[in-house]
Amino acid sequence: MSDVPHPAETPRQRRRRQQQWLAGLVHAARSRQRLAAIAVCVSGGLLVVQAWAIAWLLQGVFVEQRPLAQAGQVFAVLALVLLARSVLGGLAQKAAGDVADAARLALREQVYRRLLGKGPLWLRRQRSGELGELLLAHGDAIEGYYAGFQPVRVEMVVVPLLIAASVAWVDWVVALVLLCTAPLVPLFMMLVGMGAENAGREQLQELARMGGHFADRIKGLGLLRLYGRGDDELAGIGAAAEGVRLRSMKVLRIAFLSSTVLEFFASVSVAMVALYLGLGYLGMLSLHASAPTLGTGVFCLLLAPEFYAPLRRFAAHYHDRANALAAATEVERLLEGGTEYVPAPVAPVRAPEPAQAHAPLLVAESLRLRPNGANHDVVADFSLHVADGQRLALVGPSGSGKSTLLEALAGWLPPRGGRIVLRDGVRVGYAGQRPYLFHGSIADNLRLADPAASDARLHAVAEVAQVMRFARQLPQGLDTVIGERGFGLSGGEARRIGLARLLLRDPDLLLLDEPTAFLDPQTEADLLQALAAFTRGRSVLMATHSEAAMRWADDIVRLHAGTAHAGSEACA
Repeated sequence: MSDVPHPAETPRQRRRRQQQWLAGLVHAARSRQRLAAIAVCVSGGLLVVQAWAIAWLLQGVFVEQRPLAQAGQVFAVLALVLLARSVLGGLAQKAAGDVADAARLALREQVYRRLLGKGPLWLRRQRSGELGELLLAHGDAIEGYYAGFQPVRVEMVVVPLLIAASVAWVDWVVALVLLCTAPLVPLFMMLVGMGAENAGREQLQELARMGGHFADRIKGLGLLRLYGRGDDELAGIGAAAEGVRLRSMKVLRIAFLSSTVLEFFASVSVAMVALYLGLGYLGMLSLHASAPTLGTGVFCLLLAPEFYAPLRRFAAHYHDRANALAAATEVERLLEGGTEYVPAPVAPVRAPEPAQAHAPLLVAESLRLRPNGANHDVVADFSLHVADGQRLALVGPSGSGKSTLLEALAGWLPPRGGRIVLRDGVRVGYAGQRPYLFHGSIADNLRLADPAASDARLHAVAEVAQVMRFARQLPQGLDTVIGERGFGLSGGEARRIGLARLLLRDPDLLLLDEPTAFLDPQTEADLLQALAAFTRGRSVLMATHSEAAMRWADDIVRLHAGTAHAGSEACA
């Protein structure tokens, strides 16, 4: 799907665009898709041979009294046809399943890339449970589209025409009855399809909301139990589940209604063929020079239900198409919707340039920055040069834009003006005020930065960040399990784990947002001393309010709230 929503497009244009997007998901599995379609069509074509064999046996054995040797040959043909149809059915199912798996994988890769492209600041404002549904329920919603709807759509076009031509060869009246009643099926599907798509979209929306609601409650389970809110939240989950039940029943009602009506039309059509043949045998209706033979009647009666079978299967899988379109709409809504700021065309946020002997590590020129959701700039006309091995303290009152500046330098926030130039090959690491910690051990959270890190290296960065200062008091040290979002830790302890995780990445430029906040003077002094040794030769830009941190830095960069400039000064 395109990166920009199309508010002016018609529903028909939107569906066409979404269908093109769905088709693009299986670009790598085109050969398997064609194989499934060919197998389905050939299997349908063999129905004609199967009906002919059965009709010949009845006509030849019971009416014409043909020798059993000839009947044995036809029995062999019938057995081969049945075996071939069984093999082709399995082949079509396997190929269609491979196509569906490829589509699910492609969808999840696209969603994952889009989530990464949205950036941490956008993700921070979303419900992780709802986004998780994009990779789970929405991926499963498109499976039936490729495994069921797509092969049957090809079968519906090819097989009924082949059957109608075969029937017309022996009795044109039966073929005319089939062709005249066939349009009732797609007409009814068009009427039902709109309601099915809307119902499917509402169901997916309700599933996403319930998934987000449930996941958020699981994350905060410790706090909910602590404050005695468990019963109230159970009632909320029950209400969300009831919404899913109502939406699901609405989808099922539409599916059952469409299947019932289609079965009715198909049954009436087959009954019309049987009535015509029966009246012809009784001599009450004659549209031919002579009455049809028993073999002709059996041939037509066997193929009449098979003529409508692809149409019925198509109708049964039509809700899969509706679910896939609804899933595409939901993916578009969750990933492309919203009111996040789209920057005007300016110079690239991160523009690498060739390394030079004395080139600065990072250069920021005339930056204008505005946090997501804000209605005014918090930093304007800001310039900064960071040299190799330089330690800078970024200071200023709360609200002056320190965190916003660090997010922009880390590449999280596009500037509204100016540019940020990073020397080629430089690795940047950012440790914010609210590091995200997952349910698991402290060591597991640290290894997110480097899963292959050894225990010795893990303890080394934990010592530098003063994590071991409190981890030694825990029952299992770094193997102690913490709650989601760092439940069970203080704010300062969570920040120290976030800092240790950053150090494990071994960046060339460290962007630190108040790493010494909430620390007692001795812990802060130990942290700054260890950090100075660990970052020797690296550059550090630290947002801080601490006098000790300012003395630790080589220079101070001051941001002034409500002004459009920044200044720097050397430390004593």
